[in-house]
This record gives sequence, structure tokens and C-alpha cells, in this order.
Amino acid sequence: MRYWAAARAAAGVAEESVVPGRVADVLAAAEARHPQLAPVVAVASVLVDGLAVDRDAEAPAGCTLEVLPPFAGG
Repeated sequence: MRYWAAARAAAGVAEESVVPGRVADVLAAAEARHPQLAPVVAVASVLVDGLAVDRDAEAPAGCTLEVLPPFAGG
């Protein structure tokens, strides 16, 4: 799993290995490891292999799961 911007700051790591499964379950496990991540994950977009997915989607073995919090740009 890759963390971007505020998610990276909250998790304290840029990426980590996770157990495949339903996206919501993978995120819940990440929040248990990194409690500061919970408020960021609540508003973040989640990508599986570069495609936006909802939290009921599967994150299969070998995929890249990314947590992208909202951020400003310009």
C-alpha cells in the first residue's frame, strides 16, 4: 500500500505490505497499525492499480493500493 501527502505523514511510512482483501478491511488494518491515519482515510480516495475504487472492492494479491487524501494544487 502506498500513502501520499497527509496519509504518508499520518502513517509515518511511504508504503508497506498488506494482506489482500476487501479495501475496507485493508484500510481498517492500516488504521489499527497507524491510529493517526483514521481521519485521513475517512476523506481519502483509494486506488487499486491506478483505478479509483469504493471500499467494498477487492484489493487482490499483487495489486498496488494507494491512499490519496484530498490536497490543493494550482
